[in-house]
Amino acid sequence: MSVRIATAATAAAAVFGVGALLPGAQPRTADALTPDRPAGPVVLAHRGASGYAPENTLAAVDAAKELGIDWVENAVGPLLLAATPAGLVTVAFHARPDVRDAALSRLRARLGAEPVEAPGSARLAEPIRRLAAYFAGELRDFGLGLDWSLTAGFPREVLRELESGVPYGTVVGYGELAARVGRPEGAQAVGAAMGSNPLPVVVPCHRVVESDGGLGGFGGGLETKRRLLALEGVLPQPLF
Repeated sequence: MSVRIATAATAAAAVFGVGALLPGAQPRTADALTPDRPAGPVVLAHRGASGYAPENTLAAVDAAKELGIDWVENAVGPLLLAATPAGLVTVAFHARPDVRDAALSRLRARLGAEPVEAPGSARLAEPIRRLAAYFAGELRDFGLGLDWSLTAGFPREVLRELESGVPYGTVVGYGELAARVGRPEGAQAVGAAMGSNPLPVVVPCHRVVESDGGLGGFGGGLETKRRLLALEGVLPQPLF
């Protein structure tokens, strides 16, 4: 089954609306990019002049069950990234302080590990580099090691199929994705799995759309979904 969503014939204003982030928009300042730091037990590491964290910070990552975190800015706003020795485990959109704190609480509860801010760590450097290349239009396949431990059962099955079977610049319907994993009646369950995806962008739930051409839902917000699909050439770029 093929799924068609908005094309260039659709009025861009109707698709994107006023206030869409313009291509080439200036990133936020360094002060704006760094969320306010909590006073709790998170071990903080700040980039020095070299851009790398001190060695004692990376040792702290190991001491805290090796759950490293960092923040990055891009065309859709700040992202919180977290990684374990197994791979990238979390990507969280709109990483303002309240979103960040909720995400860190979930990580503590689900993984039994204390998140340690570790900018410059080798574990996070490659995901950050590849995300930057993706948002610059220079990368189509992330090829990253992923830690799937925040999802299980049907959601994990469908997310793995999405990650491996729906490439850059394409979309798939909720029902079609359900059928691919042997649950043709499971469109709603696929929607729930997309909503709980711990690794958006890298596991591209923005590529899952409604069969009638609608965008469907998206945990990062529909404007973010439009931005990602426009970046991949599925939707036209906004005109204003």
